[in-house]
Amino acid sequence: MESIREKRKLVYTIKELCRVCYTCVRECPAKAIKIVNGQADVIAERCIGCGNCVKVCSQDAKVFLLTRNEVKSMLQSGEQVAALVAPSFPAEFTEIADYRQFVGMLRALGFSHVFEVAFGADLVANRYKLLLEDRTGNGYISSDCPAIVTYIRYYHPKLVDSLAPVVSPMVAISRVVRRINSSLKQVFIGPCIAKKDESQEIDEAITFRELRVLFEQANILPQDVELSDFDPPHAGRGAIFPVSRGLMQTVNIFDDLIEGNITVAEGRIGFQEAIKEWEAGNLKGQNLELLCCEGCIMGPGMSPGGKRFERKTYISSYARKKVTPEHLKRWEIAMSKFSDLDLSRNFGPDDKRLAKPTDDEINKVLAKMGKFTPRDHLNCGACGYDTCMEHAIAIVQGLAEVEMCLPYAIEELHESIDNLAISNEKLAKMQQALKQSEKLAHMGQLSAGIAHELNNPLGVVLMYSNILLEECKPNDPIRKDLELISSQAERCKKIVSGLLNFARKNQVNVEKVNVLKLAKDSIAGVVIPKNINTNVIPRTSNLLADLDYDQMMQVLTNLNKNAIEAMPNGGELSLIIEGSDHEVTIRVTDTGEGIPAENMDKLFTPFFTTKGIGKGTGLGLATTYGIVKMHRGRIEVDSNSDPLKGPTGTTFSITLPRNINADSGTNNTR
Repeated sequence: MESIREKRKLVYTIKELCRVCYTCVRECPAKAIKIVNGQADVIAERCIGCGNCVKVCSQDAKVFLLTRNEVKSMLQSGEQVAALVAPSFPAEFTEIADYRQFVGMLRALGFSHVFEVAFGADLVANRYKLLLEDRTGNGYISSDCPAIVTYIRYYHPKLVDSLAPVVSPMVAISRVVRRINSSLKQVFIGPCIAKKDESQEIDEAITFRELRVLFEQANILPQDVELSDFDPPHAGRGAIFPVSRGLMQTVNIFDDLIEGNITVAEGRIGFQEAIKEWEAGNLKGQNLELLCCEGCIMGPGMSPGGKRFERKTYISSYARKKVTPEHLKRWEIAMSKFSDLDLSRNFGPDDKRLAKPTDDEINKVLAKMGKFTPRDHLNCGACGYDTCMEHAIAIVQGLAEVEMCLPYAIEELHESIDNLAISNEKLAKMQQALKQSEKLAHMGQLSAGIAHELNNPLGVVLMYSNILLEECKPNDPIRKDLELISSQAERCKKIVSGLLNFARKNQVNVEKVNVLKLAKDSIAGVVIPKNINTNVIPRTSNLLADLDYDQMMQVLTNLNKNAIEAMPNGGELSLIIEGSDHEVTIRVTDTGEGIPAENMDKLFTPFFTTKGIGKGTGLGLATTYGIVKMHRGRIEVDSNSDPLKGPTGTTFSITLPRNINADSGTNNTR
């Protein structure tokens, strides 16, 4: 097995900044977070270096190992140092118009050579293609992401032999550089924390965030440096390696039989589910392309706040500009020159799994939290664990505390409330306690991190308010207050349900749909006041498109209802169907009051609404936007609310591809 750098603590906690939110516990796929007295501490020997906890910590309490000073000393030592730049750099340094400025800045910093890791990705991709074309084996798990490799070695050691016996692009380019000039020191620069301890074949690794600090300390600006290109060999398609499905695109697979033999999974949840299904034998004959992040462009070493798809466009733009016919000729020569380079690697297991507690130990902890039957397991996730059982196991293993259970804390609070006598003074105390409950619930919401978990703390409030109602006498003066609490909590629960519908990634089940019939059905599906006229106007002879009928019916129904509400004094609602050979457009037009200009950029924001209290959740247009995007379409709005500028009204234009996915739907015509 390749020798690995001595294990360092890649991620650690600044305890003064750590708050009781448990978000890092949830986001850690390795469960390498230990809670002590309400504070989260990273267990170095269990950490895989994914950096998820760094990305999600809103208090900046999670930080990663900084090695920029070591690199700075290396540059000042007088030795020749080569920079190995990860292909995700265009998505980080978006303010630099010409990549040669970026290379020039690295040389100004003191690097004698600057190489593209993307060329290593090209070499690695070719080796992967050979593995993918071999359909006689049991398939492979990609080994280019060091966090994934460590996760499998630690927590699924039986799958180590399934890891592709190929080095990562970083190690590949390191070996290329060593063949060119074995005396060069090597520093990897990229978006990944785990790279810092991936291999001893490089001398040090820093993130793009650390590189920015080095530039700032040296006062190096893009406009002040001399343009410079990367040292050869130059990369080819490897430039697109850091995006989702980047490995497949670098391999340049066009064979459906090969591509159908690959399962791509990314992100904390996705890659874990794929590994579990692989381990269970559900993905026989498949090859897994796994990334711990949603593409390397979203790695923890990138500057925070970047948008995934925007970063992807920068990568694509860079690759398109750089890969010219002349460049490809030189690239092919370089690929041939290094075709015999040893890119093999072996992996060994390093089991870090903790022994599972006995049932008696687990049940004792559950009982301490007031969970005596399966019905008591709310599985709200506020503690950072998906289920109450997992939380109890973690407590026995010494990773968690009982106090992390939000329903348990709320129950303790309500027990103290039940002991108060019902009087004006005690009512005030109870109201204060309920406010505290809401604060705890809010803390649970923050720690939950995803919208569907809000339902559980709301369910607790509903349950205990109903319990108090049952115990309350009909003529008790606080009954109305309790009824108000119950009704408002129920309203919140409905709002959260709406958010869940918006956030849920539904599958698009396409079929051949007659768009004219769809438009007419959407009109028939809403109540039309007598003072509003409706029209469905086809302006194209081709009325068929691949759509999800039910989802698009929801879209048009939402828009129709909004149009009707915008015409309280009557008007005209028109659905106009236009199209080309490849697209179809549905325009929903009303002659209503129009949308004020200041609200136009907020239309598709969840919970934004101009309707009165209780009349709308502000999720209709957000849901509409999501459905259209899932159809690979676009939605545009044109509106006028000022009569002085012309007739008022609004037009929503939905443009959809006629063939969203040729083989994903049925042959039925609807």
